[in-house]
Amino acid sequence: MKSVVIIGGGIVGLSTAYFLQKEGHQVTVIDKSDITSGASFVNAGYITPSHIIPLAAPGMITMGLKMMFNSASPFYMKPRWDTDFFRWSWYFHKSSTHEKVAKAIPVIKDINILSRELFEGIKASGDLGDFQLERKGLLMLYKTNASYEHEMEVAQKASFLGLEVTELNQSQLKVIEPNIQVDAKGAIHYECDGHTTPTEVMPKLLKHLKATGVEVKTNEEVLDMKINGQKIQYIQTTNNRYNADEVVLAAGSWSGRLSKKMNLRLPLQAGKGYRINVPRPTGIGMPAILMEAKMAVTPMKGFTRFAGTMEFSGINKTIRKERVLAIAKGATSFYPDLEILPEEIEAAQTGLRPVSPDGLPYIGRSSTYQNLTVATGHAMMGWSLGPATGKLVSEVIGEKKTSMDISAFRPDRKF
Repeated sequence: MKSVVIIGGGIVGLSTAYFLQKEGHQVTVIDKSDITSGASFVNAGYITPSHIIPLAAPGMITMGLKMMFNSASPFYMKPRWDTDFFRWSWYFHKSSTHEKVAKAIPVIKDINILSRELFEGIKASGDLGDFQLERKGLLMLYKTNASYEHEMEVAQKASFLGLEVTELNQSQLKVIEPNIQVDAKGAIHYECDGHTTPTEVMPKLLKHLKATGVEVKTNEEVLDMKINGQKIQYIQTTNNRYNADEVVLAAGSWSGRLSKKMNLRLPLQAGKGYRINVPRPTGIGMPAILMEAKMAVTPMKGFTRFAGTMEFSGINKTIRKERVLAIAKGATSFYPDLEILPEEIEAAQTGLRPVSPDGLPYIGRSSTYQNLTVATGHAMMGWSLGPATGKLVSEVIGEKKTSMDISAFRPDRKF
């Protein structure tokens, strides 16, 4: 048994605590917040084997530059003087090649499948009680032939990898989504995908961890780490000092700042996303990506969530009204009978997702410190990959054979 301190209480940190506790380790989770908000609470709740293309795909930087001066655009890079952002952007550009994307695709598929199985295992265990976990799949709704052709390229790759995917025309779409009008030419249906309600899962996971002996320290910020040779000797927070055999860095978008305290090179940028909840019946029964609007729709437990955008503007909680309105407008363009009320728009929330330059997470041992394991950088797949990351980290710390090859995720990889 080892004593393990996990820095970060999002879905990745809590999933890591879950699997480490199962292995008999003594676990402490430290988070600077009260673990009631942030990216793990405002995401689309998708479990997405279909999302096989990393964010760092050809053309993305060009798109970001074109949209740089439109703060309502789905992919927004705020102009600012920031050397870390410049460096990250250069690495992102270098990673956005057809060759690198092709190498990433099967790895992303494998870790998503692993995570889907682990979500199902957690549900079957009864540890969290009952919670929404549905396998209806995901609709990629399109209005234009260009979007259809783009997604069909992805669908063919997914099908080749063994993922279940079908095409739906308008009449077939009406059958699968009968209770609301959908203004789309058709859809690609990724039957391999599932969805959950994050605001239901997170509190239940937190409650289970506390009940099984995991110490959870909230509203406590990590200030520094004492380094002794190739080991982290202790962690200093605003309240306490923690000694541990092992340390897990799972602090999401704040991981980059903390890595600097350890003189680690861990390129990360915070990618801000927004969500609107509609706690009234909408008639929407299927999770969907609205392709031209570049946003997600999820029927969750008790409400429908509309989420989207990727905003690179540094670490901040500023809610840009124009971006929230763009989500509302995108939703009603695909669902003409839908009404999103002003108070629902006003109640929009945001979360910061940690984005690596190549779109792959950082998972694995640090080559600099013997007792540090990194688990961050999941971009838009954090929720989907939370359980898989937690399981893999528990195997690394337990010195077991990992459930899959994690060499593509090594924290010290070159860009």
